[in-house]
Amino acid sequence: MEFIDLTAFRCPIPLVRVKMTLKGLAPGSQLHVLLSDQGSRSDVPAFLKKQGHSVETSITAEGALALVVTKSEG
Repeated sequence: MEFIDLTAFRCPIPLVRVKMTLKGLAPGSQLHVLLSDQGSRSDVPAFLKKQGHSVETSITAEGALALVVTKSEG
């Protein structure tokens, strides 16, 4: 599982970094992402779901949005 902490960045940087990281992963691989920017918290999961990736969300104790993304086959 890859892990990227993007809590220090504001949109659109987190979305770009997630896209770039996913390109390097094999289908079925998982990516764990942490987001704090309000725009990214809505944009990144919406984009991932639109692309067909599986996304599980939770909130960390620090209030960040944690995503576990499973890359789609297509």
